[in-house]
Amino acid sequence: MRVIALDVGSSSVRAVAYDEEGVAEPGDAHAAYDDLDADRLVDACRAVLAQVGEGDLVAVSAFWHSLVALDDRERPLTQVLTWRETLGAPTPPDLDPDDYHRRTGCFVHPAYWPAKIARLHDSGLRAARYVSFADYLLLKLTGELATSVSTASGTGVFDPNRLDWDDGVLEALGLMRGQVPQIADAPVHGVALPLGDGACSNVGAGCVTRTRAALMVGTSGALRVVYQADRVEPRRGLFLYRLDGRRFCEGGAISDGGNLWAWLQRTLREVDAAELAERPAAAHGLTFLPFLGGERSLGWDPNRRGLVTGLSFATTPLDVAQAALEGVAYRFADILEALGGVEEVVATGGALLSNPAWTQIVADALGRPLHVSAVAEASARGAAMAALDRLDLGAPVDHVVEPRREREAIHAAAREVHRDTMRWREAG
Repeated sequence: MRVIALDVGSSSVRAVAYDEEGVAEPGDAHAAYDDLDADRLVDACRAVLAQVGEGDLVAVSAFWHSLVALDDRERPLTQVLTWRETLGAPTPPDLDPDDYHRRTGCFVHPAYWPAKIARLHDSGLRAARYVSFADYLLLKLTGELATSVSTASGTGVFDPNRLDWDDGVLEALGLMRGQVPQIADAPVHGVALPLGDGACSNVGAGCVTRTRAALMVGTSGALRVVYQADRVEPRRGLFLYRLDGRRFCEGGAISDGGNLWAWLQRTLREVDAAELAERPAAAHGLTFLPFLGGERSLGWDPNRRGLVTGLSFATTPLDVAQAALEGVAYRFADILEALGGVEEVVATGGALLSNPAWTQIVADALGRPLHVSAVAEASARGAAMAALDRLDLGAPVDHVVEPRREREAIHAAAREVHRDTMRWREAG
């Protein structure tokens, strides 16, 4: 069987052909886009699919949390809204944060549908339907509108334990069930139902148990586990989504990842990642809270912003860059601690794997080895493996980055300073 995996991100799309053993064919097709017009994204997807040729099945990994409002003829009324859309109307006040998290595994946060839909309603827009971009793509490729439990679980309007839309959230938003896609589980005209890219990344990297986590840094970052269970109660600060009807995806997300490194290079200009490798841990005297894109895990405060303390006339661009990368590593350490029970961490994502110094900093901050994935396109491979129901295939590891034990206590102390700084910021 030849499976064509379509990996749809918020800035580019890639198509890769795989065989039944999860081995990629040489060559793939890639297209970038600089706006989020829904139909132009569909055109880009069609173009890369055409370049790799036909297969027996198309498997789709697509970015979570997107929203497209449609009219009664299923035409887009908005561009594709992503998790980055953090400004606008608050979520309706009758969504109690704790109860909402317990029911949906999501948070009262602008990354999810409720805040986006509330903002659209406040602007006077009333849509016939609300869908994820993955659902719209399926509609345009097959003529059928449906969603998977994986895609729906990232909306904030879905109960991951009941595997159904949450009626309480729909009511709070003034929506009828006919305004959201029907939940389905079977391929539609040769296209498997699209899955959330984060869950696919875990599958592609071979992280499909509670004890093996995938740590990913692309544009943003996440630390997740995927595992099979009948029912899971959402835990404080951690999201709870779905890969499929049998498996959950649990973990934490951060908004500052590769985008933070790009900002550092653009702003400081003198930063060379190679120069960071052997610098002493946290010796710069700075505390950098990496919330330039707002906070997701663990506090989920969209109004929290980046902060640097300890600046002096002796501070250098390398000091700031190192403090920023260490700050991200400390966020991952907090998520890993909240997850508990993880025995092995696999590093994935282009922004992390292209920066060996950052990979070493993360290993040092976590105080445990990082198993660097040898899979170039984990989300694409994961989509193919999930469509084939071959999660048993595992994934190769390229090498292991060992933590430098002499730095463990230094990073532990710096993490505590970070926590104190966050508490001080909240009190102020």
